Amino acid sequence: MSIHDLVADDQPENFSFSAENEDKIVKIIAKYPEGRQASAVMPLLDLAQRQHDNWIPMKAIELIAERLGMAKIRVLEVASFYTMYNLKPVGKYFLQLCGTTPCMLRGSDDVTRCIKDKLGISSGEMTSDGKFSLLEVECLGACVNAPIIQVNDDFYEDLDYDSTETLIDALSKDAPPPIGSVKMRSGSQAETGPTSLEKMAAKSQKKKSEKTAGTAAEQGRS
Repeated sequence: MSIHDLVADDQPENFSFSAENEDKIVKIIAKYPEGRQASAVMPLLDLAQRQHDNWIPMKAIELIAERLGMAKIRVLEVASFYTMYNLKPVGKYFLQLCGTTPCMLRGSDDVTRCIKDKLGISSGEMTSDGKFSLLEVECLGACVNAPIIQVNDDFYEDLDYDSTETLIDALSKDAPPPIGSVKMRSGSQAETGPTSLEKMAAKSQKKKSEKTAGTAAEQGRS
């Protein structure tokens, strides 16, 4: 894929960090020894993205390069290498779908099919209303609870076609469901339940159930 495919055609004329982020930048850069400020490039890219509707314009790349004493191409290399950075606009709900081996073996193709059926988009595309966009990414590190979708910063695990449909419907109403396993698994616990520390697991499950019930009641009132 060419870098031109990753970078938005329409770019803002300027970019500057907010006062709040400027304070954060001072603290971030101070963590690194003199002459090693380039190590702060990743957190500064993250700040720029969060400030600018979840994508990084080229003017932000240039500003970060200047701030850290780096060549612009070096900053762009980092921003274009990691899928955590977006160089063009994404939807309000940015769906990052893992399609690597564990997720594929556990049914990520069904999740992909559901997204296509419900939203009509494939990897790299956005819905016409700008609410959803999809990107197939490499391992998200939650293989034991595969398949998984990362929605913005949050993980939804143990998905199948039906639970993906439920998730999309909830997001469409701007009512994100509780994050984590949709099967209410605790961490990487086996689907059949705990085989040790059973009392502790039961207590944890009770708290999760109460939290889920509270969230449902709150959504019902709204």
